Amino acid sequence: MAARTFTIDGQLISAREGETILQAARDHGIFIPTLCHLDGVSDVGACRLCLVEIEGSRMLRPACVTPVVEEMVVRTDTERLREYRRMIIELLFAERNHVCAVCVANGHCELQDLAVAVGMDHVRFDYAFPHCDVDISHPLFGVDHNRCVLCTRCVRVCDEVEGVHTWDVAGRGADARVITDMRQPWGESRSCTSCGKCVLACPTGAIFRRGATVGEMERDRNKIAYIVAARDQRW
Repeated sequence: MAARTFTIDGQLISAREGETILQAARDHGIFIPTLCHLDGVSDVGACRLCLVEIEGSRMLRPACVTPVVEEMVVRTDTERLREYRRMIIELLFAERNHVCAVCVANGHCELQDLAVAVGMDHVRFDYAFPHCDVDISHPLFGVDHNRCVLCTRCVRVCDEVEGVHTWDVAGRGADARVITDMRQPWGESRSCTSCGKCVLACPTGAIFRRGATVGEMERDRNKIAYIVAARDQRW
């Protein structure tokens, strides 16, 4: 397989043909923030946190879906990108009702970690305070739409790994919600296998195990990639 040599933040590195900027950067220990990326499932470029600057292009490009090109020059940590990422995180907090102090994922939340990483100490935008339901009709799990960031990781892992496509997204803009079986309560879903992969995939406290209390939801998201690799290689 042919290799591609390019530059990230002044560092000359090599990547496999077809590899994305995000994959190559992580292989070489270069941090690029993201919420919608999950090892083991396809990338959709939804969260826009992994945008990078590419020399010669006026547009910012999502690193998770942009393949490496020979001799490209990429910058991942400029003032423009830092301000842009902080704005995205602030908008995510303002759009829904994220109250970290009483969240099951407090201390184990990717959104919370990224807020710290980008230096968010306040939100400059007006909070929307939408009415978001909590569905605990499933005997094992629950979904709290107040904490959902619409990364669609639950949708993709349910479709691509479990193969049942219980989850989907309905609505547009601020009214968009993840749904189960055409807006049926999760507990009434006929397609759900109760595998829990969506719980592992969720980056926040939006999908949780029933009975979990504040700060208890620790997840090993590497299990998703392990399951996919085991299938592909027939371990």
